[in-house]
Amino acid sequence: MRHASAPKTVGVLALPGVQMLDVAGPLDVFAEANVQSGRQAYAPCVVSTVAGPVVSSSGLRVIPDVVLRFDAPATFDTLLIAGAPHFGESRADEALINWLREHAPRSRRFGSVCSGAMVLAATGLLDGRRITTHWAVAEQLAKRFPEVRVEVDALYVRDGALRTAAGVTAGLDLALTLVEEDLGRDIAKKVESLVVMFVKRPGGQLQFSRRGEANPVGRSALQEIQRWVIANPLADSSLAALAARAGLSPRHLARLFRQEIGVTPSAWVESVRIDAARQLLENGERPKQAAAACGFSDIDTFRRAFQRRVGVTPSEYRRRYQLVDAA
Repeated sequence: MRHASAPKTVGVLALPGVQMLDVAGPLDVFAEANVQSGRQAYAPCVVSTVAGPVVSSSGLRVIPDVVLRFDAPATFDTLLIAGAPHFGESRADEALINWLREHAPRSRRFGSVCSGAMVLAATGLLDGRRITTHWAVAEQLAKRFPEVRVEVDALYVRDGALRTAAGVTAGLDLALTLVEEDLGRDIAKKVESLVVMFVKRPGGQLQFSRRGEANPVGRSALQEIQRWVIANPLADSSLAALAARAGLSPRHLARLFRQEIGVTPSAWVESVRIDAARQLLENGERPKQAAAACGFSDIDTFRRAFQRRVGVTPSEYRRRYQLVDAA
C-alpha cells in the first residue's frame, strides 16, 4: 500500500468544557499508529478557538497546538469536534459555526465525537447525512435538527467524508477505523492491542445506555398502569389486561400510549421487561432464568427481544459484566 510521505494532520477541536477522553483518546490512537507504523504517519494536534489553556469538564486543562483564526483557513487532513457535557443545552459560537461550515468540508475527512455532533449539526453540514452521537443527546439532536439522520445504536458512522462517533470511548473506535483506512488492518490491530480495544467492538452503544424508557410518564391513569407493570413483570400485561385494569377500551388505551408515550403498550411492556432482565444479568443471573423472571414466554423470544433492543445477546451482555466484576 502506498502512503504519502508527509504526515496527515489530525485536528481535534476542544471547546471550553470539553470531555478530555474525547480529545485524548483519538489522539493517543493516532500517536500509537505512528509508533506501530515506524514513521510519522500522523501529526495529531489539539485545536481551540482561544489562546491559552482550555478547561475541560473534569477541570483538567489542555494547551492547544492550533488556535483558529476565523478570518483565515487552517488545513487539516482530518478534523474532529470533541464533545462536552453541556453541548446539549448551549448554542455554539456563531463565528465558529460559520468557520466550520466553510472550512470543515475542505478536509479529507471531518466529523465529531460524542456530543460534538451538536456543534457540527448547527452548521447544516449534517443535513440529510447519517450520523451518530452519544445516546443521551441523540433524541435532543434529532429534534433540534430534524434533517439529520441519527443512528442511535451505532458506535461510529461513515457517510462519505463525514465520520461521527458515539459517546466518549467510541472516539477510540472511530480513530481505529481511520487508522485502518489509512494504514491497513495489520497496523490497526497492532494499535488495538496496545490500547486494549477492538478494531470492531461487539454490539452497539445501547448496551451501555440507561435511557429510562420504562419510567412512568403521561397522564396519571397511564402512570398508574406503568407503575403496576414495573412492579409486576410476570403478570399478564396484554393490551386487553391493561385496558381492563385502566377501565378503558383496548383501542383507547393503545391510542393514549401512542399519543403520550410514543410507543405501543406492548413495546413499552417489553422495554420494562428488558430493563429488569438487564439488572438480573448484571447481577449474574443466567439468561434462561432472567427470561422466566421477567415474563418472557421462552428463551428464544427473550433473546430476540434483548438483541433487538440492546444490540448484543443476553449471554454476551452477562459476560461483559462478569469480566468487569473479575477485574
